[in-house]
Amino acid sequence: MSLRAIPLLIVPFLLYFLLKVVGIDLSSSLTGDPGMALLSGGNWRFTWGDLLIVVTMIFLFVELLKATYTSTASLLDHGLSMLVFVACLVCFLTVEQAANSVFFIIMFATLIDVIAGYTIGIRVARRDIGFGGGG
Repeated sequence: MSLRAIPLLIVPFLLYFLLKVVGIDLSSSLTGDPGMALLSGGNWRFTWGDLLIVVTMIFLFVELLKATYTSTASLLDHGLSMLVFVACLVCFLTVEQAANSVFFIIMFATLIDVIAGYTIGIRVARRDIGFGGGG
């Protein structure tokens, strides 16, 4: 099995629960300070949850790039991505610590990965094989 077949969105999924086990409050500031004053007069706080969402978006971008490859590893990756989404959905519905917006966004990113992976995979395969009449 190739390392490319492992869905990267499992990292934020596991990191979320690791942070919960360690006892880090995802709504707390990374540095502990009250925030940063902006020119607009607003106060911006970068929280642990925000960092986890940024990490999730980076991994989602890489997963979308991986979806453009056609190989047996990509087929396995799509199947495993579906399992990660199902695990996220089950956790969101059944685990009390996962019932928040940060985890919902992680779960939604896994759904986008599944849908985009299959859609992009079909489009790339169709182009490679030459099916379809120019559309």
